[in-house]
Amino acid sequence: MAPTKYTNRTIPKVSLHDFENRVEEITAQLIHAAETDGFFGLTNHGISVTEIENMFETSSSFFSLPDDTKATVPFSHLNAGWEKNAQIRPSTGQPDQKESYQMQFGANMNGSWLPEETLPGFKNNSFTFMKQCQEVSEKLMLCFARGLGFPDDYFVKAHDISRPESQTVLRLLHYFEVDDKVPVPEGYYRAGAHVDWDFITLLFQRPGQSGLEICPGREASTSFGLGDEWTKVEPEEGEIVCNIGDLLMSWSDDRFKSTFHRVKTPSVVGEDYFGTRYSMAFFNQPCTDAIIQGPLGKYEAVTGKQFTQAAMNRNFAALKAKKEALEVVANGAKDGAAVAAA
Repeated sequence: MAPTKYTNRTIPKVSLHDFENRVEEITAQLIHAAETDGFFGLTNHGISVTEIENMFETSSSFFSLPDDTKATVPFSHLNAGWEKNAQIRPSTGQPDQKESYQMQFGANMNGSWLPEETLPGFKNNSFTFMKQCQEVSEKLMLCFARGLGFPDDYFVKAHDISRPESQTVLRLLHYFEVDDKVPVPEGYYRAGAHVDWDFITLLFQRPGQSGLEICPGREASTSFGLGDEWTKVEPEEGEIVCNIGDLLMSWSDDRFKSTFHRVKTPSVVGEDYFGTRYSMAFFNQPCTDAIIQGPLGKYEAVTGKQFTQAAMNRNFAALKAKKEALEVVANGAKDGAAVAAA
């Protein structure tokens, strides 16, 4: 495999300071970032460093539990619960080396919470943080609505977390420590290259726990971002790294860009981060009955539920194609070995 090419391109930084009085300025900055990089760093957003770190501690308390305990709240078709080494990316054909726990606001979490006595305060702390994330998200939604010519509350209503149709998710992520004294196994990926299929993602990273890389520009989609130029996004204290998802790309008639990203598997001692890595991703997803169609009507109108299902179908189809391609390569290698032996 060819070595990764890197570029020092920096992503835009957008401050939400004095939002009400600066909304037009902020809107212009967000629209520019969405049209170019598809990624931006968010500062002065209202969630303190202490509150973010407290949620990371809450996340760590969950992942430190025995697997047998976490397995009592398994990942379900409702997009909630715990999984480990289970998510396979079409870009790699291999499972990401991580575990995660996904939470929602409504009834989809029925049966997916651990008992209070098992993890005291976990549910309450998580809900508090999720509501803070939603408040930040709604400011972004207002700006994107204005930029696309929709009413200010257009996207906010479509992502109403008080409704049972809500699909918005907070995903806690734990990447396992990698031994820097032995070669990383072939096919080991922390998180393979992918795009998010939601509206917009708010990503929280712990300072010092690097690994996030982005491949700016949707043109990279022809190769899942592999072999293209990547940019490292180092964690900064208190900053939220945001990226446009496929859904907002569609909702903007492809005006905004959904960008490939990954969590790099460490390989260079002294340069890459090999330790345990924690992150948290808040995925803004519209209610299942929300109608999704851009202002120009480039794509046929679909519901939030239909868009989600279509995204899953594309993922499964891509995984099948990747598996078949890997099998062809493997069979070719076997045939070659047989010829050589003969």
